[in-house]
Amino acid sequence: MKKSLKRSGLSDYLVFHQLDITDPESIASLADFVKKQFGKLDILVNNAGILGVTFLFTPGTEVNSSDIQSKMTDGNYELAEECLKINYYGAKRTAEALIPLLQLSDLPRIVNLASSVVMLEGTGEKLKGVLTGVTTEEKLNDLIAEYLKDFKEGLHGSKGWPTFTSAYTVSKVALIAYTRILANKYPDFCIISVCPGYAKTDINLNTGIITAEEGAVTPVKLALLPKGGPSGLFFVKGEPATPEP
Repeated sequence: MKKSLKRSGLSDYLVFHQLDITDPESIASLADFVKKQFGKLDILVNNAGILGVTFLFTPGTEVNSSDIQSKMTDGNYELAEECLKINYYGAKRTAEALIPLLQLSDLPRIVNLASSVVMLEGTGEKLKGVLTGVTTEEKLNDLIAEYLKDFKEGLHGSKGWPTFTSAYTVSKVALIAYTRILANKYPDFCIISVCPGYAKTDINLNTGIITAEEGAVTPVKLALLPKGGPSGLFFVKGEPATPEP
């Protein structure tokens, strides 16, 4: 990686900083670094995430995209809690910490990586209407607390929550709803959520059908939309999948 970057000349323009989105101090450290290094921030892409499931095969076993679903199951409560902590709360806290720097930009952008799994059948009765109907962070937090309580008690299936990639689906629904809430709160920003497609990455044991580079195309394109572009929407295959806020 270092060689290819060096050959292309990009290594002269890249800087990095450690970030653990589950650690408020680490997030604050990143914000401080960006402020000192650049004085402002133009684009934030929230891409960190875990699947929150347990794989039902021995590590190293070869799997493909056609049968990976049959080889996974929802994990325990601790894994579900970690999934929400990273996929939703991590993105939320990172955005909150960096918004003051984004407000100094002429074209502030936030792109939240979500998933079209939220649109599949079997998402669960509890999540119907959440994408467009939940309008406050408090309601979202209450929804997640209710889900985790039901999951801990082993009742999430009978209470109408999704039963496949359960915590992951709840986290992505929450992130899409949060994107909409944030866009209404900051009308001068362009804030969107997007499904990058089923890309070959560690989260799915590289069983995706497109490369990571191909998966990056739409999020990057949306991050570079001109001023006055759509905000608050969820994009799938490059097209809005939710109505205007």
